[in-house]
Amino acid sequence: MVSMSNETIFSKIIRKEIPADIVYQDDLVTAFRDIAPKAPTHILIIPNKIIPTAADVTTEDEPTLGRLFIVARKVAEQEGIAQSGYRLIVNCKEHGGQEVDHLHMHLVGGQPLGPMLTH
Repeated sequence: MVSMSNETIFSKIIRKEIPADIVYQDDLVTAFRDIAPKAPTHILIIPNKIIPTAADVTTEDEPTLGRLFIVARKVAEQEGIAQSGYRLIVNCKEHGGQEVDHLHMHLVGGQPLGPMLTH
């Protein structure tokens, strides 16, 4: 599944080798609470397969990327923020603010977020 040269901290969370507050996991994606939340609800949704950045996505990844959005909807509902609204953020590479080389979607909400949420 994952080669050791591409290991990320997220790979270890997926395999439950390091602790995380996992709120959802299936065969394609894992969702867990961010350790440094920027809003009352801040959950990372990641593919179980390492895709380093959005720029590395291929057509083979379409089912996984679709699942990210389905899981975002489910998690927003279970967190009680689906009605009030939330933001989904995917950062890409250094200038985009990406800090871990493993594609991930931020689900943030639980308060008015304003026009943009910065890191």
